[in-house]
Amino acid sequence: MANDSSATKAGFSHAAIETNNFLMIVLILLVVAVGGLVEIVPLFFQKSTTQPVEGLKPYTALQLAGRDVYIREGCYGCHSQMIRPLRAETLRYGHYSMAGESVYDHPFQWGSKRTGPDLARVGSKYSDEWHRIHLNNPRDLVPESNMPAYSWLADGRVDPAGMAPRMTALRRVGVPYSDADIAGAAAEVEGRTDLDALVAYLQVLGTSVK
Repeated sequence: MANDSSATKAGFSHAAIETNNFLMIVLILLVVAVGGLVEIVPLFFQKSTTQPVEGLKPYTALQLAGRDVYIREGCYGCHSQMIRPLRAETLRYGHYSMAGESVYDHPFQWGSKRTGPDLARVGSKYSDEWHRIHLNNPRDLVPESNMPAYSWLADGRVDPAGMAPRMTALRRVGVPYSDADIAGAAAEVEGRTDLDALVAYLQVLGTSVK
């Protein structure tokens, strides 16, 4: 009888959860939250995810401006910057991505969408001129490319006045910019185009890992 009573109570409890939408949602959110915390919180205390890889340097003012152009133009929508530790990935793109490469990125651009190839190791793979031609009209270099042309980047100008505040904000969240870096930011990007900046950003991607 005791066993039957326990089974009845368990069955009633299970039925109550399944038939109460609000209770079901609350319990699902609770389980997801606990599972997420268990997986995410330890990462904040691991050196491999919080310390920069050897040789990693903060973006220069021009590279940082290029990163802003990269985000503004939605490049992350078609290109990832995350090479997975799988043989097929490393053979094609190079050394797998490490969290320490992105500690100065806020937010990081790993992504997973690959309409175009992964860009995690594109730095120094092609010349500046190659990137300029490719961005102006991709089909001049890759006839089968479905990437749109970004010809207007050559006409856009980087705003010198906006760079020091951006670098100051990044320093507040841990990027080690010096006072000299911030003071010289405007002069570094003076007269430079959005195309110059984007090429500078692409050319530094993955170069800290050999």
